[in-house]
Amino acid sequence: MKKFLLAAAVSALMTGSALAENIGVSMALFDDNFLTVLRNGMQDYAKTKDDVNLQVEDAQNDVSKQLSQIQNFIAQGVDAIVVNPVDTDATPKMTQLATAAGIPLVYVNRMPADKELPEKVSFVGSNEVDSGTLQMKEVCRILGGKGEIVVLMGELSNQAARQRTQDVEDVIATDECKDIKILDKQTGNWQRTLGTDLVTNWISAGLKPNAIVSNNDEMAIGAIQALKASGISTKDVLVAGIDATQDALAAMKAGDLRVTVFQNAAAQGSGAIDTALKLAKGEKVESMVWVPFELVTPENMDQYMAKN
Repeated sequence: MKKFLLAAAVSALMTGSALAENIGVSMALFDDNFLTVLRNGMQDYAKTKDDVNLQVEDAQNDVSKQLSQIQNFIAQGVDAIVVNPVDTDATPKMTQLATAAGIPLVYVNRMPADKELPEKVSFVGSNEVDSGTLQMKEVCRILGGKGEIVVLMGELSNQAARQRTQDVEDVIATDECKDIKILDKQTGNWQRTLGTDLVTNWISAGLKPNAIVSNNDEMAIGAIQALKASGISTKDVLVAGIDATQDALAAMKAGDLRVTVFQNAAAQGSGAIDTALKLAKGEKVESMVWVPFELVTPENMDQYMAKN
């Protein structure tokens, strides 16, 4: 009788495992504050499901490593793949690999460069046309439509960095903001330390911007550190970021960061898993699943303190 019960239990366990949806996840970089929230969002959401197993890998900002991870997921026969791309220009190759294998693929947070996403391939993220636009419109409002700015750009291999910078340029081309001039723009690769270095160099070169507009919060925090180290008050130079990370909100509460834009990493993460599960079950989903950006200022920041 005991042997029968043991056999039944093993059989049930094997059946449950076989029925579970196995999803391979390749993240661009574990060591990134925003992407950590995104990754945690996926893992926390998966834990609420009884039939989902996630295998999460770190591509360490290496395109070749990420392609290898995708190939390994395919070889393992996973039910779906979720990718946060290292380089969005490399996504057509990733799409080709997954499509050829017949495995659903979901890109998350960073929009793929594919001209058109084929069936069983989707993107879950936020529309970057809104991110830099919300940010720069608020900067323009605070500056009264005139002044000089510098721009900290993210990695130019990422569509988000290119679009956020274009958003800034588009806003200052409007009648309301046409008297704002960009003194310089440089890439800080999304990193706090590089943001500090670039702003320190600008100050040393004699640039005196009215605002520092950053493609993300990490570089914005680096800019704040550079200003303080140079004896410049953040009351005299407006600093703006994007993402509304916890560190950024703390900087805003301290009066150092004036503008950021909430990108709901947790919602993107859960949305990516939901979309992957639907595709794995043969359900129809939109090729683009949008999670809205939201402007964050000192007036409304409290409602975002617990969201990331």
